[in-house]
Amino acid sequence: MKQLLLLAVLLLIQSAPAATVKDREGAVRGDKARLENDPRWNWNDVDGGFRLARTTGKPLLVVLRCLPCMACAGIDASVLEEKELVPLLDQFVCVRIINANALDLSRFQFDYDLSFSAILFNGDGTIYGRYGSWLHQKDPLNKTTAGFKKALEAGLAIHQGYPANKAALSGKQGGPTPYQTPIEFPTLASKYPSKLDWNGKVMASCVHCHMVGDAFRAYYRGQNKPVPVEWIYPQPSIETLGITLATDDIAKVEAVADGSAANAAGIQAGDVFTRLDGQPLVSIADVSWVLHRSPDSGSLPATVLRGGKETAVTLDLPAGWRLKSDIGKRVGTWPMRAMAFGGMKMDDIPDEERASLGLDKAQMALRVFHVGEFGQHAAAKKAGFKKDDIIIQIGDQKQRLTESALIGDLLLHHLPGEKIPATVLRGQERVELKLPQQ
Repeated sequence: MKQLLLLAVLLLIQSAPAATVKDREGAVRGDKARLENDPRWNWNDVDGGFRLARTTGKPLLVVLRCLPCMACAGIDASVLEEKELVPLLDQFVCVRIINANALDLSRFQFDYDLSFSAILFNGDGTIYGRYGSWLHQKDPLNKTTAGFKKALEAGLAIHQGYPANKAALSGKQGGPTPYQTPIEFPTLASKYPSKLDWNGKVMASCVHCHMVGDAFRAYYRGQNKPVPVEWIYPQPSIETLGITLATDDIAKVEAVADGSAANAAGIQAGDVFTRLDGQPLVSIADVSWVLHRSPDSGSLPATVLRGGKETAVTLDLPAGWRLKSDIGKRVGTWPMRAMAFGGMKMDDIPDEERASLGLDKAQMALRVFHVGEFGQHAAAKKAGFKKDDIIIQIGDQKQRLTESALIGDLLLHHLPGEKIPATVLRGQERVELKLPQQ
């Protein structure tokens, strides 16, 4: 029964932009009733948390949780209920944030597509590290906290060395943003208040974390500018460089892909990254943060623990490395599909099927399996695109690309208002259409 329930939930998550609980309003109000007076959790008051951290000298743990989202429900429950975590949590000032309306974006820069994230701070605002897990995002019933525990332990170790180690933490701090808070962005300003409306409809007043990433992209698009590549492929996984990290550790290498940048750098299975670009690490999310702020090409210095000794290595970042990111399961990709594809979702046709269709392995062949019907997501439908069309060329682009790579290519090189010539196979017929950019 449990396996059937898990399968049903996973299918629901994969078929919709963001799967949520049925009673979203009740989930938010229930969390307030449960935790507003909890002796451990400073509920939805980050400023109060910082004041308490400065007063007590404890580090600050801020957990950001999208309550209506099914994703990450397992680890969220564990953090609130698991007795083994209590000795670690007691060493922090703990804050639980359930909406992003008034977040200070100079401090809170993380993977906005995750439904559960944590940031570890000093009371003066210095960031020690970030935690977030795509393992839990993809499996809502997963309650494993091994990686979270190690992140807390690593954060405490950094706190013990503070402020002598402050210089090493400079790269962990956030960069400049167009606005201080999410509700100042044009796409959110007229829709959301600074505080949740507890006397009305709470959910209608709530800015979800993923909306922050959407607002950044819309900000650039609204100025008729290309979306910066780091916002098309935010917080990239180190898998783009050929490294698979163990999900129950801070940054332990589980596997290295043959022919990859990591393989060329001499990274080995069993290596443990202790520093990346000079930054001490507390979790895999810290690794993604470094990559998020890394150049589009160049070198990335790292230190790994191998056989009990620290070894310096250098990872090469080849031009276009971000485009290898798979953003297909990110909720933030749905608005980008409206911008680039007019609301379509598509998948690359595998080699074995290409042969039966007479398609070359090196050519573009993306099958459309969803065409939107509402708002900006209906633009492709209005332009004549249909479900099961196979896109074989867009503009001058006709080589084989994944959906993720094509989104990047279009958003980087085309602007709203353009209509790009596109060729599709519809059965035995070739159809010429125009793909609208929004």
